[in-house]
Amino acid sequence: MISKSEILAYVVLFVGVGLLVFTFFNAYLFLVGALEIPSPSGLEEAFGEVLAPLIETCIRVMYLGIMGWIGSILTVRGIQFRTQLKQKES
Repeated sequence: MISKSEILAYVVLFVGVGLLVFTFFNAYLFLVGALEIPSPSGLEEAFGEVLAPLIETCIRVMYLGIMGWIGSILTVRGIQFRTQLKQKES
């Protein structure tokens, strides 16, 4: 019979792997999208139109980085928890 600890280890492992898959899928969709650089006439308009997409891109990159970091931590913890349970059983 599977113990509650084993179920918890698998849940943590699969949540971590799920977050990693979700993060890489989002990164793929983000990189496939077309990024355009506008060519406005005035310098003020140029900064306004160029900085908005750059700030949005920075936010997305930070989001993807944090999601990947959390997903990898959860995956490692799930694997460690599962191996500790196997060592206790042996």
